[in-house]
Amino acid sequence: MLGTGTIVNAAAIVAGSLIGIFIKSRLNRRYVTIFFQAAGLFTIFIGISMAIEAKHIMVVGVSLVSGALLGEWLRLDERLQRLGNRLKAKLKMRDERFTEGLLTAFMLYCVGAMAVIGPIEEGLTGKTSDLLLAKAMMDGFSSIMFASVFGWGILFSALPLLAFQGSLTLLAVGFGSFLPQEYVAEVSAVGGVMLVGLGLQIMEVKTVKVANMLPALVIAYAMMCLI
Repeated sequence: MLGTGTIVNAAAIVAGSLIGIFIKSRLNRRYVTIFFQAAGLFTIFIGISMAIEAKHIMVVGVSLVSGALLGEWLRLDERLQRLGNRLKAKLKMRDERFTEGLLTAFMLYCVGAMAVIGPIEEGLTGKTSDLLLAKAMMDGFSSIMFASVFGWGILFSALPLLAFQGSLTLLAVGFGSFLPQEYVAEVSAVGGVMLVGLGLQIMEVKTVKVANMLPALVIAYAMMCLI
């Protein structure tokens, strides 16, 4: 069962991406460059604001380090790159940055408090989340500029977003009592630190294998269950 907010969110990304692809050749590169710098800084700001909400600093630290090591061992970033390249080949896409855009958009749109709390809220209440509607508007506008650079990869990021947020809604419906707000807050704090890394990557300051850190989100939840 997908929540209405998640469906609207995915539709906004698709719509924004189509607009971005359509106006791609008409955009001045100077404006695209300054947009990415601003978007990177804003992503870092959001990440920091999420991270400072952590109540258990050691949970965040241990989760990130162990999760990154596990992700590196599993070669998650490499596997996701290959998966994106296979999708690109199957769809016969010519965008050189298709896979990069797909992974960047997925991390940006799915690793954040709104992407976690919104679907859970829909699952627990059965009502459309205002949080996800606000997220849909922001993701839709940002996808215009991202798609103007990365192309179709941004549009196809709507698919993993549907899977991710839809899964959280299902989990909330079936296991709502096991998702206390305190646990969600710590997981969001870990996601915030990951967003800082993503922001640096968007600004092309430093290449950070954020995808390899995804296991940290699960480890953070597991650690909270043990506290």
